[in-house]
Amino acid sequence: MQVEEVLAELGGTASRAELLAHVTEGALRRAVAGRSVARVARGRYALPPDPVTDARLELPDIARRGRRAAHEISGTAMLLSASARWGWQSKWLPTRPQVAVPRGRTVPPDVRRRMEVRLRDMVGDDREDGWVTSRRRTALDCASELPEDEAVAVLDSALREGAVDRDELLLGAAGLPPRYRRRAEELIRFADPRAANPFESVLRWIVFAVPGLAVQPQVTIADPEGTIGTVDLANEELKIVLEADSFEWHGSREAFERDAMRYDRLVAEGWLVLRLTWHRVMNDPEWVLDIVRRVVALRDLRV
Repeated sequence: MQVEEVLAELGGTASRAELLAHVTEGALRRAVAGRSVARVARGRYALPPDPVTDARLELPDIARRGRRAAHEISGTAMLLSASARWGWQSKWLPTRPQVAVPRGRTVPPDVRRRMEVRLRDMVGDDREDGWVTSRRRTALDCASELPEDEAVAVLDSALREGAVDRDELLLGAAGLPPRYRRRAEELIRFADPRAANPFESVLRWIVFAVPGLAVQPQVTIADPEGTIGTVDLANEELKIVLEADSFEWHGSREAFERDAMRYDRLVAEGWLVLRLTWHRVMNDPEWVLDIVRRVVALRDLRV
């Protein structure tokens, strides 16, 4: 087996000992000399950087970058680099690998330019596979350190996967330093595995600030004809629906027709439907908040 094939099977990064269990030392030297394999640190090797552009990056690409960076500086991939390893969706993908190193470690400026390095001590079961924070530690770090909307998107995805549960995370949050504990506990309690995707998660977090509006994700609505469909977010008391409206869902005439009929049936049943675009939700939350507040105030006058 070629050195490059072994590295690919090991996730793109490996120690010298791991490689020499499958290939000869000569083969390793030739691969490094031919630049098909890079020596990223003492005793650590990796495949060359993936030429895929940032616009096309997906979770496995982010995880590979995180693993490579962690091996290079003998650190631990954390936050969104770690959540990508666990397959959890997020609002944004990190532009640089996010890596933790032990407190007191000196990190050269060139490394800090290429990576987002944080000083964190990893103990016990905080680490898995020798390079990444565990699912539990990843979720707690995101709840503690990411902006609230980004944290909610990751936590929703983590609960949706089912490998961690709310009680486990709340127990872990209770052991966090006081400056992180309350925030993490609030976000963990707010998280909901019913959320379908980060778009919907971020929208739910934005409208959480609207007085008198408590929305539930993935609500199924019916009329005399039968089931209309499952909407992204709804408040059944005020009969308000919030749809995280993506252009991708309207790629054909049939899809457009179905969506129009669904909207008409909701309105005929007295539902007030807001269709909020990805751009507005992700980039202009104040606009979304203002619109929803105005609609709730208008609805309050009518009920």
